[in-house]
Amino acid sequence: MNHFLLPEGAGGHGGTDSFGANAMELLINGLIQKGARRDHLKAKVFGGAALRQGLTSVGRDNGQFVLDYLSKEGIPCVGQSLGGSSARRIEFEPVTGNARQKMVTDQNLHEVAPPPPPASDLELF
Repeated sequence: MNHFLLPEGAGGHGGTDSFGANAMELLINGLIQKGARRDHLKAKVFGGAALRQGLTSVGRDNGQFVLDYLSKEGIPCVGQSLGGSSARRIEFEPVTGNARQKMVTDQNLHEVAPPPPPASDLELF
């Protein structure tokens, strides 16, 4: 799973899209080192929201960058949720490839995670 924001969007100054390409290469190479086969890779893409009105198109540009990157690399995008004006929280299950998205609203933007369950007398390392 990657999460990146290109500083100036995909068409930014000074080749800022190389930051996203580097993040993608690290992810792909890491998967291959762990035994993944490149021809079996698939992607799901989330994000690219315009969180603040009047700001640059960086969210849209980031989404387009990753779709273009996947296309050039021959990695199929099997699901996507891009754009809009709300942030997203993503739950990803690497073993199954299932991903769940929750749109973040002003009401749940600052939700605090529930406290962990009470510790037991048995501690596993």
